Amino acid sequence: MSATAGRIFVLAALTGDVADRLHALQRKYDPKLARAFPPHVTLAGSSGLGPVHAGTPAAEVKAALERVAAASEPLHLALGEPHRFMQSDVVSFPLDPHGPIRALHDRLATSGLKFEQAKFTFTPHVTISFYPELTRERARELLALRVDDEIVIARLEAWRTREPQAAVKLASVLLGG
Repeated sequence: MSATAGRIFVLAALTGDVADRLHALQRKYDPKLARAFPPHVTLAGSSGLGPVHAGTPAAEVKAALERVAAASEPLHLALGEPHRFMQSDVVSFPLDPHGPIRALHDRLATSGLKFEQAKFTFTPHVTISFYPELTRERARELLALRVDDEIVIARLEAWRTREPQAAVKLASVLLGG
């Protein structure tokens, strides 16, 4: 794969029991999403920060993530009630866009990586259903879901996507060094 193929996303990967439960929900409601990525919050690629410039070497991406991770402790965050994203079939659990997740996002923004233009303002969330068209019944079911336990973010990951091929993980680093 050439250095300029695809797009590079940076994800804050979820860990622990809540991540396992969210992954089970993804498998139930959107198996394609569940196969593509672990449960996560996208830090660069769609909202707030666009994708990392596609020509960025994997070693440079990893070095930047290591710097960000060294300055960041694992996060424990509450999920809001699920909602549909801007008149679409995408359903996600929102996070408060301020506080620790904003600080992590901002550290990534100033990491030295070059980012493409973002499509949306920073709206941190964990997606449960992305690909399927939702029936009215399925939408009601998804919007009634609740997760009362906090999620744990302890790792940053960089992934190169190139539809329709499977995404390739470029780097994975633990928060806290």
